[in-house]
Amino acid sequence: MTDVRGVSRSSLASLREQIAALPGGSSDLIALGGELFAVTSLLDGQPSLRRALTDPARTPDERAGLVASLLRQHVSQAGVDLVSSAVSAQWSRVRDLVDALEYLGVLTSVRAAEEAGSLDDLEDQLFRFARLVQGDVALARALTDRTIASSRRAELARTLLQGKAAEVTVRLVEQAVVAPRGLSFTEALDTYAKVAAEWRRRLVATVYTAVALGDAERARLAQALRRQYGHDVHLNILVDPGVIGGVRVELGDEVVDGTIASRLDEARRRLAG
Repeated sequence: MTDVRGVSRSSLASLREQIAALPGGSSDLIALGGELFAVTSLLDGQPSLRRALTDPARTPDERAGLVASLLRQHVSQAGVDLVSSAVSAQWSRVRDLVDALEYLGVLTSVRAAEEAGSLDDLEDQLFRFARLVQGDVALARALTDRTIASSRRAELARTLLQGKAAEVTVRLVEQAVVAPRGLSFTEALDTYAKVAAEWRRRLVATVYTAVALGDAERARLAQALRRQYGHDVHLNILVDPGVIGGVRVELGDEVVDGTIASRLDEARRRLAG
């Protein structure tokens, strides 16, 4: 979602600053995120409009004016301002504009969670719901089957999470159900969680352990990983009975395996060698 290069990178950085400066409460930011997702869907479905809004033959003011005429009756002024800024910027590829708008929708939702003091909850809830769906074939099919109307699938997601997750989590899960944009459902949720972590400039580690970790153990592990990687690390803990002693930590492409099973495997390899 943020894998952009060249001039697109500087344009996206400028838009991030606008998101950081947004006023308003959590509910206003959630609504704004929904508007940005709606514009993303609109542009996904209309290639000619995408081209018009990135046409270098038009001046930035002309492109912004086109956006205002199209959207002012349908979205808030904050939404018009953000999309106008996006189309006024320069993009290396036409597709980068649409990807940026989706990213801004997610980032605005992250800001909403931050304003509500529930950013940790958002990351945890996205991760855990993704794992729940990943482990339940019937549920995954019900949420992702394109022969079922997207509104029905979104309603199922909302029903499952209502009263159990923050409103911003529910809205992002609905977005992953309705418009994953080339990603699987779980990939979309994991991507949203990574945006939340990047917003706070911290890494995300998935920790596999045979038993649940206490608060003190989680804190020690997070501190050790912070010393090793030089960044704050958010821990997603998965209890896996298959883990024999110790913990297994996956952070990006790196794996830190401190389980008894891994040490036994290493000992066997050495003996065999």
